[in-house]
Amino acid sequence: MKKLLRTIRIVSHKIGYIVDKFIIVPITKLVVSISSKFDHSGRKFENWLSKSNTLLFISLFLAIVIFIIIDQKIILFTDNSAEVLKNRPVEVIYNEESYVIEGLPETVDITLIGSKTDLYIAKQSSSHNVTVDLTGLKPGTHRVNMEYTQNAGKIDYMVNPSVATVVIYRKVSETRTLTVDILNQDSLDPKYVIDNVDYETDKIVIKGAEHQLKQVVSVKALVDIKNLVSTEVGTTTLKDVPLKAYDSEGNVVDVEIVPSKIDVDVMISSPSKEVPLRIVPVGEVSFGQAISTLNANVTNVTVYGDAKTLETLNYIPIEIDVTDLKSNKEYKLEIPKPIGVRSLSVNNVTVNVTLDDVSSRDIENVTVNMRNVADGLRANAKDSNAASVTVNLKGVKSVIDAIRANDITASVDLSGLTEPGEYEVEVQVEGTDPKVQYTSKTRRVRITLTRN
Repeated sequence: MKKLLRTIRIVSHKIGYIVDKFIIVPITKLVVSISSKFDHSGRKFENWLSKSNTLLFISLFLAIVIFIIIDQKIILFTDNSAEVLKNRPVEVIYNEESYVIEGLPETVDITLIGSKTDLYIAKQSSSHNVTVDLTGLKPGTHRVNMEYTQNAGKIDYMVNPSVATVVIYRKVSETRTLTVDILNQDSLDPKYVIDNVDYETDKIVIKGAEHQLKQVVSVKALVDIKNLVSTEVGTTTLKDVPLKAYDSEGNVVDVEIVPSKIDVDVMISSPSKEVPLRIVPVGEVSFGQAISTLNANVTNVTVYGDAKTLETLNYIPIEIDVTDLKSNKEYKLEIPKPIGVRSLSVNNVTVNVTLDDVSSRDIENVTVNMRNVADGLRANAKDSNAASVTVNLKGVKSVIDAIRANDITASVDLSGLTEPGEYEVEVQVEGTDPKVQYTSKTRRVRITLTRN
């Protein structure tokens, strides 16, 4: 209190000094100058004006007038400003269980107008609420006002937009089947696969306006692999997985989903299988030469992938181009990943090819097998020449001498032949040793197809 009184005295003293210097003294000089031009009555006025009490009352009167002018903020002395509060959220009051609202903006801009002091106080307010009260309104289209709750300061305001056209719909519900989308699966270690995703229920409820529910074609739980705490083999529970509703074009539909989140059990495994590498020479080496050895620094690799792929995978072929090869050569190759394989224990292989003089040998009576016979038909060789063939072997002598007839497969492919009759088809020959060139001396044979 003492500090406040002291401050008032100092301010009053300064105001009195300013008033005395810039108002009283100039007025007194003016009055004296005028009175000097009149007679004796002027001297009486001068004596009255020169009294200390007179000057005191005049000073007090002028100080009061100035105080009133400042306190009442006469327009001449005011300094108004404006502040814009952008993107203020709009709060809507309505029965959320029964209705759906469309057309109401989520945010508005509020312009505050007033003195800098009042604006400062207003901006410090923790809440600048804009509300729309839809209580009591029925389904249909309505124009509603944006109500701004002013909490501090003597200010004017404008809300933009100040009016909105809203549409009120009745809320309906439907039961839908829940599916799962696995996100960021490529971020999982290639050695692992997602075996299964298990969740609490596959039936959920969606709520919204009738036209919104008609847009929903799927509801999915978004399982993000990056949110897994552990990506080791086993089962990991992912909590609070969000659910989203989508239309036919994959866009999110804004409907209420009950429940909005679920817990999901993610089962991770690491199926693997060890398979051999099969080196397959492509082309023919230089005339008079044959491949003597194919030595690879890696003969077997462990492959990782889904169980179905591994079940049918027996080896990985690696082709090397030996066309016109004249001398021994070393090949450094990348091991190709078969379709469905995610990872290999080894990614590169080195193959050394050695050459030697070529030799030739024939193996007789290699049985011809019938492949891809259509259902309901039976295939038979037309004669003995079609039942077996002679196969010519070319390669290094030590290699071809070790080959027997049961190391060779001769066959004809009957796919596409669906009617009984007699057909001439090409003989195909394969062998177990890729260093040897296999050729059937009988290029085509005649077979007959009959009904069972």
